[in-house]
Amino acid sequence: MHKRRIKAKMLQSVNVLVLLLFCIFSGSQANRVYVHPFYLFAGENVSCETLQNPTIKPLDLLPVTPLDGDILTPDKRDPSHLDAQRQNVTERTAVLAGLLNPLGLRMYQALSRKHNNTLLSPVNTFGSLVTFYLGASKKTARSYQILLGLSSDTDREDCVSLVDGQKVLSTLRGINFLMDNTSQHEIATQIWAFVSKEAQLSGNFIQGTQDFSDKSFVRSVDFSKPQEAETLVNSFVEKTSDGKMKNVIKDLNSTSNLLFISSFSLKGNWVTAFQPDKTTMEEFHVDESTTVMTSMMTRTGLYHHLNDKVNRCVVVKLSLSEHSYMLLVLPHEGVPINEVEFKLLTNLMTRWHQNLQEGLLELSLPKFSMSSVNDLRDLLTNMNPELEAMLLGSQAEFSQLSNIKPFTINKAINSVLFEMSEEGADAKDKQPEEGVPLKLSINRPFFFSVIDRYYKSILLMGKIINPTL
Repeated sequence: MHKRRIKAKMLQSVNVLVLLLFCIFSGSQANRVYVHPFYLFAGENVSCETLQNPTIKPLDLLPVTPLDGDILTPDKRDPSHLDAQRQNVTERTAVLAGLLNPLGLRMYQALSRKHNNTLLSPVNTFGSLVTFYLGASKKTARSYQILLGLSSDTDREDCVSLVDGQKVLSTLRGINFLMDNTSQHEIATQIWAFVSKEAQLSGNFIQGTQDFSDKSFVRSVDFSKPQEAETLVNSFVEKTSDGKMKNVIKDLNSTSNLLFISSFSLKGNWVTAFQPDKTTMEEFHVDESTTVMTSMMTRTGLYHHLNDKVNRCVVVKLSLSEHSYMLLVLPHEGVPINEVEFKLLTNLMTRWHQNLQEGLLELSLPKFSMSSVNDLRDLLTNMNPELEAMLLGSQAEFSQLSNIKPFTINKAINSVLFEMSEEGADAKDKQPEEGVPLKLSINRPFFFSVIDRYYKSILLMGKIINPTL
């Protein structure tokens, strides 16, 4: 009964997403014929495959290179395959953005329940889940498709029609490539997959790690001595991440099959993004009883903004580059940030975009860069414990991932880095805007998201409770 209930809820959320996508496309492009997301990502001659069918397609298994802490070269790639990815900027990308944004918001809410700084990349989490999907059994794959919004709405209860996971990943990578094709941003995705030394991996899974990343490292490890393996893995990840990821893997045991780590980093420049006229140390009110001193940038200029009296917050759109912008959301004084966060799933961000008005602001914003390491198993558990069991836990089956049966994904880690600096760019001299500016100081906890302009995909979202941490 519980399984049927969670599946019904997941299907209901998919239907809502599909309806939302239909409204978006029909409103902005009246002549476009709506196509269900499943059919955009399905392979050729797709059919509903019986779940209980004992016939399993033979796996294209590949040996895995043993981990050597002194050899830090990423996995080799087929250049022609990468070129095809970079050309894959199509209507599929817009549809995929419409799917990953709501799921990212759901995951963010599950992650942000604690009252501290929070950072999540919907692109990173979505891509990680699709990579796991490539190795899932038909039963588990159906659960992934339902969560991701890629399920066919015509399947019977006893079968599943499968999408092409590699097509999803290469389309997802198209978002990053579009964003990274500019000097103002540096976006990078890296994947590490560490498998037990006796295992071989599916070629589809290995290809998926490359479809989704700029660099991938698939290595085999002897887990029989877990402490030594943990030290070796963490040292390798630290070296190949330029020292930015330290001690990511913890509590390793000798029965591990696969450790999966994905990192998403976005580096920008405050000078390009903000062009601060002055920087001063000012108070930031963490809560009613806690105040910290932090470096605040101030600039007077024209910004698109909105005072949302109904939802009791102020919204400001801050341009980061030709291809992206930051949406800042500051709750009204005395309004807890979780009150605004709770409403994000109600299509609130779309309504904000529709109602922003340009006006003169004297805007003060704390300088901040932040990072986060999120355990996908914990994240799914916070969303719903049964969801974690179906996708990564006790009920998950990965019969299409390795020659070892049963095969488990023991660690699924997402690392996110948002780094803004003032190096290597010069502030542009601008004539001061005429008029009396409205003063707005982001000097208490706030929500932010980094969004690409073309597809409106959310690259990052988070909240700052204390900018000094």
